[in-house]
Amino acid sequence: MTADKIMEIALRHFARHGYEGASLADISAEVGIKKPSIYNHFKGKDELFLAVYRDAAARELRYVEDDLNPEDRSSSLKDRLYGFLIGYKERYEREENTKFFLRMSFFPPAHLLQETMSMANDSIDRIAAAVTEVFRPAADDGLIHPDVTVEHATGAYMAVLDSVFVEMLYGDHERTMMRLEAAWQVYWRGVKNN
Repeated sequence: MTADKIMEIALRHFARHGYEGASLADISAEVGIKKPSIYNHFKGKDELFLAVYRDAAARELRYVEDDLNPEDRSSSLKDRLYGFLIGYKERYEREENTKFFLRMSFFPPAHLLQETMSMANDSIDRIAAAVTEVFRPAADDGLIHPDVTVEHATGAYMAVLDSVFVEMLYGDHERTMMRLEAAWQVYWRGVKNN
């Protein structure tokens, strides 16, 4: 139970202050334990960070897989894909987990770059796989332009998602929406089958 509480509090500290700004002393104080007690659960700050990042990545993937469930065809392809972009933006604005995951995926601690990027790339690959599974039945139903392969539709969608992620990290709500709307309009015009 204490390890879970430490990770919960550490997530907030890493999300708000980054790796360098997060302090084990502050985390332990908020948990209500002495700093040395953290070492009963984690070898140090690096191990705690990687455990929190791994957990955050798993949570984000559950969200993606639930939201892009290929079996759920209750809304149109356009609404699902656009809705996912909007939903992820809203998640970033309200969820510490999403903020932490994206910030640390783009700006990991230099000495943990290899471990963090390995997990980040795995997450990106799994997000792309979920998007691909949304496109497959749409392509079979003739909803995607015949000149656009499922792989290209997925790759271009991931580029739109990446641009939205970057704007969420650097911009504000208005700039993010402006980028999202512009990228979405051009993307959808190129992918849809008239």
